[in-house]
Amino acid sequence: MAVEVVMPKQGNSVESCIIIDWKVKEGDAVAVGDVVCEAETDKSTIEVESTAEGTVLKLLYGVEDEVPVMQPIMVVGEKGEQVDVATPEKVAEEKPEPVLERQEVEKTPETTRIATGSSSQGVSPRARAVAASSGVDTATLEATGPKGRIIERDVLKALEGKEPLTPAAKAALVEKGLQAPERGSGIGGRVLSSDLSNPTTASVPAAVSTQVTDNSTETAVRGVRKVTAKRMHESLSSTAQFTMNAYADASALQSLRARFKSSAPELGLQKITINDLVLFAASRTIRDFGYVNSHFLGDKIVTFEHVHLGCAVDTPKGLLVPVVKFADTLSLKQLSDEFKRLATASMEGKAQPDDLTGGTFTVTNLGAMGIDTFTPVINVPEVAILGVGGISMRAVEDADGDMVFVPHIGLSLTIDHQAVDGAPGARFLKVLCDNIASIDLLMAR
Repeated sequence: MAVEVVMPKQGNSVESCIIIDWKVKEGDAVAVGDVVCEAETDKSTIEVESTAEGTVLKLLYGVEDEVPVMQPIMVVGEKGEQVDVATPEKVAEEKPEPVLERQEVEKTPETTRIATGSSSQGVSPRARAVAASSGVDTATLEATGPKGRIIERDVLKALEGKEPLTPAAKAALVEKGLQAPERGSGIGGRVLSSDLSNPTTASVPAAVSTQVTDNSTETAVRGVRKVTAKRMHESLSSTAQFTMNAYADASALQSLRARFKSSAPELGLQKITINDLVLFAASRTIRDFGYVNSHFLGDKIVTFEHVHLGCAVDTPKGLLVPVVKFADTLSLKQLSDEFKRLATASMEGKAQPDDLTGGTFTVTNLGAMGIDTFTPVINVPEVAILGVGGISMRAVEDADGDMVFVPHIGLSLTIDHQAVDGAPGARFLKVLCDNIASIDLLMAR
């Protein structure tokens, strides 16, 4: 008996995936647990395993097709078994309207618009089915069928230029009576349920027309890039961001890093980096300043007991922020190992949805790029983010009144002024600088 294999659900926020590579073809034998395809979510790449054993009878989607989660992607059964499944191509096919429709229409005056889309007499069965599956209100359609009847081509015309809706968005559209935007925030512009309640209102300027003739390349904004663009815009439009910069004495950081690098291999400390040390110092400092370890939710501020440290990672697919859970409870080596595990998974596109959610404070490091200070953008609903810059020599006055050059590391703290005032933010940054300057003593606590 033929069995359908579905696109698995990937966390609560993922509503669809794009198939990027099939590992099997029709006619191949598969077993339970075999990887049948790779798919891309808006954050990572996943491997989809077969949940059935037998012969691949039908692949329902092709490479680059977008598939809603929990929808069939292929059929497995006995070799030679005949199956009749509703492929995406079949669903999209135009079927002629039944001749009997003329007899089914009430004898009403000619009209080009149906007064109510709920009328079973004014909408053909096929048009009603397509409209329901696409989230189209038939009451708003121009009717071109016999006697002012809405037929399928009227619904398809209304869908021209519109992006498809996810199953959750369709359900919300029907249940709540919301209106879908022309283009959503999902993969490839797919309309998500969140777009119905919070439609994007920002207008995107059209490309500037110039007289310059040159070769150009167009790149579709989707996946991680699309998510990042949306979140950065939301962050800046929904928060009152304020950035302050400071420098911390990096002498102890460099000294401790050098000792770790030359330590015995069996200690497992040789790969600990300056960034690991900064993450450790940040996790301990944040724990003592709950107001920066919070989420601002408009009518309330949620402050967390433990620090779940988001660490920005530059990946081939774009910016990802894996989260080191309970970072304030981990030793330096444990924190270093966990961050490297998450960073590697993110770089390889194998980070799981749970790895990329749940952060309470974020750290982003551009020091390797030669940047000293910058303006990091808050990862909402968090209320603060720390930017880490490079180490450079700065002139300071010693105890004898002489000017000496001391290595310092640049730190940039952005806070949401809706939740954190400038003075408390500055106090946190000052203590963090002191803790970094005496990182060896901080580790002894």
